[in-house]
Amino acid sequence: MITNALLDHAALVPAALLLVCLGSALLGHALLRTRRARTLLAAVLTLSVLPVVALTLVPAARPAGEGVGCTVQFALPTLGSVELLANVALFVPPAVLGTLLTRRPLTVLLVAAGASVAIEALQALVPALARACDTNDWAMNSAGATIGVLLAAVVLALSRPLSTRA
Repeated sequence: MITNALLDHAALVPAALLLVCLGSALLGHALLRTRRARTLLAAVLTLSVLPVVALTLVPAARPAGEGVGCTVQFALPTLGSVELLANVALFVPPAVLGTLLTRRPLTVLLVAAGASVAIEALQALVPALARACDTNDWAMNSAGATIGVLLAAVVLALSRPLSTRA
């Protein structure tokens, strides 16, 4: 339903991406302010990974082998490119939450990029998934992780007491 709405109204795609970014940052900030921040961040991080798994590794509706293969390409997303920007948005929440939880932005970025490579490899190697791997997916997932890590860095900087800010 959301995908159809975005496909029908491509101009909404950048707004949806912005909402995902702001929502992730605000949620992360709110969770940091709780007494059980680590537990809640870990739980919400786990929940944020579920859409990644569902949208990338659940078998597609088409018959296995139909339209399956790997595409090697690199394209910059345009404001109306639903699939590319959706791949960006998919990795923002886990990257924000993972960075806030671990305080290790480089590690989170490497894990997210590695997870995206693993997803694309599984899509290529497991015909029963009826999915096609694409280098653009990896690049856009990695871009989303980068945005998420940067947002988390801002949240962490703003969450420190004023006396400790440099």
